[in-house]
Amino acid sequence: MGALTGGRAEGVAPIVIAVDGGGSKTDAVAVELDGTVAAAARAGTSSPHLIGMDASARIVDDLIERLLAETGPRPIAAAGIYLSGLDLPAEVEAFRSGIAGYAWADAVVDNDLFALLRAGTSEPDAVAVVCGTGINCVGVRADGAVVRYPSLGMISGDWGGGWHLGEQALWHAARAVDGRGSATALTAAIPAVYGLDDVQAVIEALHFARIPNADLARIAPSVFACAEDGDAVAVGLVDRQAEEIVALAATTLRRLELLGRPVPVVLGGGIVGSRDARLLDGIASGLAERAPLARIELVTAAPILGAALLALEAAGAGPDALAHARSGLAERRAALVR
Repeated sequence: MGALTGGRAEGVAPIVIAVDGGGSKTDAVAVELDGTVAAAARAGTSSPHLIGMDASARIVDDLIERLLAETGPRPIAAAGIYLSGLDLPAEVEAFRSGIAGYAWADAVVDNDLFALLRAGTSEPDAVAVVCGTGINCVGVRADGAVVRYPSLGMISGDWGGGWHLGEQALWHAARAVDGRGSATALTAAIPAVYGLDDVQAVIEALHFARIPNADLARIAPSVFACAEDGDAVAVGLVDRQAEEIVALAATTLRRLELLGRPVPVVLGGGIVGSRDARLLDGIASGLAERAPLARIELVTAAPILGAALLALEAAGAGPDALAHARSGLAERRAALVR
């Protein structure tokens, strides 16, 4: 059953609903029109790429029902649903078709990159790159031009994100063990992630699905740790990740003809959020060379902030309400990340 807006209640103040869904978690908030955070809820991934369109819609609906159970029946002035995995126009339309029976079917629906972008900046010319479980980028220009990417992994030219870093690290470790590749500290670091004895045990556990394929992303922190210790293979992977983030940002700025302007490049996602010094230094130096006027904005707020700000703006909220929401969500961040 779709979430009820409670619109029948006389004299009940409306709220806005915002949902941000990534590869590992989905956050939702209900916010008063003055910016007060009224309720928050969290679930696992809602990415249609991982669980399918129907399951994704059900998770979002359940989150909205949980919000309204906490706030009581309320009219919804505006709703924004921003999900990882809605990369192609056909995917957005498929999701919209799947939510036709829900009470929030008229919500704005788009990729979660737009929530990250708004969390990092309100400037009309901007680029956002997310590097979390996967990697993606979007750029916007004041005249309405938008550049975006399919973000379907290797088949669409993408490289990186936590899952791909884990896969690449295991590839190198496997070759090091059997003699086809260079020695690397990853041969010891990777089995330790899963509590297994050696690389062969990890390979077999993945092959027989004792370790879920999605858990390759758990290797990424070990890649950064080994790189910090000077392991050449890990260093190469971290440097390649920095290069890919720079390539996305600089290419998007070029396609939008914004290389000649001081434009914010918003960076977010779990891999960027690790704040690895080598990764961030590589991004900074790469952008200084390819897009010298670009200004890096590291998003420290949960991306749900951007989704909430977009929903409030759609409902006509002013600057004071936006500032109130920003401070309120910052105060509740500990609850959102538990």
